[in-house]
Amino acid sequence: MTTDVVVIGAGPGGYAAAFYAADKGKSVVLVERDARLGGVCLNRGCIPSKALLHAAKLIDEAKESSFRGIHFDAPRIDLNQMRAWKDGVIEKLAGGVRTLAQKRGVQVLEGKAHFEDSKTLRVETASGQQFITFGKAIVAVGSRPAMPPAFDLGNPRVMTSTEALEIEEIPEKLLVVGGGYIGMELGTVYGTLGSEVIVVEAMPAVLAGADQDLVRPVLRRAAKLFKEIRTSVKVLKMATSGKQIKVDIEMNGEKRQEMYDRVLVSVGRAPNCADMGIENTKIVRDEKGYITVDKHQQTADPNILAIGDVVGGVMLAHKASKEARIAVEAIVGEDTVFENIIIPAVVFTDPEIAWAGMTEAEAKASNRTVEVVKFPWTASGRALSFDRTDGMTKLIVDPDTERILGAGIVGAGAGELIGEAVVAMEMGATAYDLAQSVHPHPTLSETWMECAEAFYGHATHVMSKKK
Repeated sequence: MTTDVVVIGAGPGGYAAAFYAADKGKSVVLVERDARLGGVCLNRGCIPSKALLHAAKLIDEAKESSFRGIHFDAPRIDLNQMRAWKDGVIEKLAGGVRTLAQKRGVQVLEGKAHFEDSKTLRVETASGQQFITFGKAIVAVGSRPAMPPAFDLGNPRVMTSTEALEIEEIPEKLLVVGGGYIGMELGTVYGTLGSEVIVVEAMPAVLAGADQDLVRPVLRRAAKLFKEIRTSVKVLKMATSGKQIKVDIEMNGEKRQEMYDRVLVSVGRAPNCADMGIENTKIVRDEKGYITVDKHQQTADPNILAIGDVVGGVMLAHKASKEARIAVEAIVGEDTVFENIIIPAVVFTDPEIAWAGMTEAEAKASNRTVEVVKFPWTASGRALSFDRTDGMTKLIVDPDTERILGAGIVGAGAGELIGEAVVAMEMGATAYDLAQSVHPHPTLSETWMECAEAFYGHATHVMSKKK
């Protein structure tokens, strides 16, 4: 089999690359070892976790509606039905991806890929080996949850995010190791379903990538949902103890043992590029195993490009999709590069956190002079109308040029709101541009406008220092 482009991995980066290459007139083969297309994000990550978070949100809303005069009975959780509903969402999306591949003429090949050399790929399928001679290859094989050897007991009660999303049971006591976005999101799901959740984080703070003023409302709400959030804690080892997991931890200089029904390990991810014949090519990997690429997503092998989690950096589906377009454009001779691109981040906790561009912490670390303006949602009529005034909108502004350098938001639906800030920064907007753009009332989107107005000292719904 011969093709212009072979894409290895059918996640958000891989299938985006395959589809775009086909749209550009290239013959494309998309190789995926799983039966369902969509990769980790669609099958074992972004989509199922957001589905379960939505279910958790419904439980919370029902529980919190009594003071409005709306009373519900306690929820009855049918895990089998919930799992079937979640899997149905995945099946619909994965089926849609496969249909789009067919309509574009992308040939999908199910099997494990292995480079024979820089021009040949061997695919081990259920019906035998197939060899593909390609003009260009795009490696988009993603990443997997990291499992430190000290935690790897071979016991299903020690879970990664993959197993946790199967919600086989609601454990009475759940330990979440790692206070990043995966740990906090899945901790929210299990806590809402009824587990007693303890989150432990080795760093001094959870959700360390976000500005801590955005994290604080999440911690206040989590304090009601979780039994405890512990920071600067080391998990030393784990062991099976009957139907529980015995965990040795070190906290405040003291060692202790604790028992849990299940443990979720969410301490990062590792690239999936082992055992695929990379040593038979000129691809170079860094000390952590990630494939090194240039600004065109080109590897050290002139015939092979790489995108997504496997190249490191922020491991987000939308980053992989953007890199997919850059890689394909490099293949067809269009000069686009991955430079100065605004990549938003969203944590789907309750409330959600989203940010893009420069954070306040990054500005301080680089000694960059900025002006930070904030608009509290206690002044938002829309937030008050659905009892979620725990949010805040903030802008990081260059005081000389008035350009928006960064934006952050915490609150209900923050992930849906950050896109406006991304567009503003990509277009080089100033705070004045945002302040002069009429926003509909009453909406949460107008908190961007009022935040920008606050930069000039004349936001309607808050008192701010006049310029």
